[in-house]
Amino acid sequence: MATEIKVPVLPESVSDAVIATWHKKVGDAVKRDENIVDLETDKVVLEVPSTVDGVIRELKFAEGATVNSQQVIAVIEEGAVAAVAAPAAGAQEMQPKAEAAKANAAAPASTTPAPAAASSELPPGARFAAASSGVNPADVAGTGRRGAVTKEDIVNYASGKTAGVGGGARPEERVPMTRMRARIAERLMQSKNSIAMLTSFNEVNLAKVMQMRKELGEQFEKANGIKLGFMSFFAKAAANALQRHPIVNASVDGNDVIYHGYADISIAVATEKGLVTPVLRNVERMGFADIEGAIAGYAKAAREGGLKLEDLQGGTFTITNGGTFGSLMSTPIVNPPQSAILGMHAIKERAIVENGQVIAAPMMYIALSYDHRIIDGKDAVLFLVDIKNQLENPHRMLLGM
Repeated sequence: MATEIKVPVLPESVSDAVIATWHKKVGDAVKRDENIVDLETDKVVLEVPSTVDGVIRELKFAEGATVNSQQVIAVIEEGAVAAVAAPAAGAQEMQPKAEAAKANAAAPASTTPAPAAASSELPPGARFAAASSGVNPADVAGTGRRGAVTKEDIVNYASGKTAGVGGGARPEERVPMTRMRARIAERLMQSKNSIAMLTSFNEVNLAKVMQMRKELGEQFEKANGIKLGFMSFFAKAAANALQRHPIVNASVDGNDVIYHGYADISIAVATEKGLVTPVLRNVERMGFADIEGAIAGYAKAAREGGLKLEDLQGGTFTITNGGTFGSLMSTPIVNPPQSAILGMHAIKERAIVENGQVIAAPMMYIALSYDHRIIDGKDAVLFLVDIKNQLENPHRMLLGM
């Protein structure tokens, strides 16, 4: 019996998807729940599993094709066994990779390693890095999703080799933006063009937070099975402050201001494909262990391509941590329809004056970018001061003060 495999139901905010990678070809056996294809949307990469055991009889679209919600993309012969290597007569197969492989096999041998032979398994950044450094991707162990070779793998492999003579090739490569990157670009321009954005700064002494993590971190991990990080302190401080400064948690809808009585905080997570912002729901009601567990789960899902569309929906406020990559200060861009975003940065030991004495303290600059149409400078400053006071007195934060 023939079983149709369809594009999953896409939410209203996602109009279509692109066939990113077929993991099966016509004639291949497939098991129930085994991933057949990756679909790339504006926000996430969706895996489409088989609904039955059987054999792939038809792939209706090539990689790169645009498909819509509930559109049939493959046909599986349920219960069939892959008895022959070649596709059955009359079966339709669209596999640019296979055709490319045949063409490469027929081409004359080259004396220099070229990443193009493996380019279909590489992200664009990795292809360019391989071409630039003269590295053959086949020699590199991949650490990406399903063992894919990433740009970092290429760079790390190349750094272990002796530098070549200067004045060599100067390769260039033009690649189209991924759907996710194009959507990120579109939303950033929308934010810059539609919001009267302003950024205010403050600095926080994190000595007491670091001391608390040192004193209680081991007990916390034993009790909850997860490490006590910095983000839970910032997320909880933000949730408390949003309750006291509701305008920062509001959004604009035409001439109306919508106040949200809950703190759904988007946490920015960097992935190879771009920045995603999964949402922690009702952070005002979450404990530190709940926050740390949710963040760890989202980070793992983001790395493995397992984020769901609903994980990215909504959000009333965003926190982004440029300090992870060494940023000392930045002006983060608001994520519409939200009205504010908190930027964390690198912790640096600096000289400060405390009680008339110059001491060294672990300091972090924090930034709040906000929509000046509804948030006044006073509101933004008081919000940042609230965050600062909580983090410099974490025991008060635990009491919701």
